[in-house]
Amino acid sequence: MDMNKIIGLAVISVTLIVLLRQYRPEYGVAASLMAGLLLLFLIMEQVSPVLQEIQTLAQRTGLAQEHTSILLKSLGVCFVTQIACEACKDAGESSIASKVEMAGKVSIVVLSLPLFQELLKIVLRLIAG
Repeated sequence: MDMNKIIGLAVISVTLIVLLRQYRPEYGVAASLMAGLLLLFLIMEQVSPVLQEIQTLAQRTGLAQEHTSILLKSLGVCFVTQIACEACKDAGESSIASKVEMAGKVSIVVLSLPLFQELLKIVLRLIAG
């Protein structure tokens, strides 16, 4: 990951956003969101090889594709939720941020239900016999 590019963009963005908020606060939030999205795209360029490696490792260990899929989807929900929460907090809406955080947690629980069901089946088989 080219951290110099990311750090440089972040520092320049923060400087511009701070200056913008002094004169036009309503544009500060929009600029912050735009900078965040740009940084996210820079980071996402580096994520694809990592995801491929995770899938390769999961196949080598015999982990079911469904389990890997649940893991990756949950990770995606975590990232998107974190970004949305920070954007809400930057806009001064901490109450909405907390609701988005709760929605992310519920979404992960819903995604994980098949794992819980499978785990329960295994426990029941062990108890039965």
